[in-house]
Amino acid sequence: MSTSPIEQDRPADAIAGLLASLALFASLIGLAYRPARVIPFAIMIALIATAMGGRHARLAAAAVFVCGLCFIVGLALAVITNNPIF
Repeated sequence: MSTSPIEQDRPADAIAGLLASLALFASLIGLAYRPARVIPFAIMIALIATAMGGRHARLAAAAVFVCGLCFIVGLALAVITNNPIF
């Protein structure tokens, strides 16, 4: 036959997308609430989602970038406003 087989999504693709969106949400929450406690875990979750790859690889890569940016901005905001970092 000349048709290619239908490509089915793996369950890991859905989990990777869910983890990437969870990392984005956690890093944005970390901007307002103790960035040194929350954002490192969000970065770890984003890296796990990136390692899983699949259909949501670009979302996971964006999550790693946003988490790193939120870590830097969150720490800077905490220092400037005299809020606790930990």
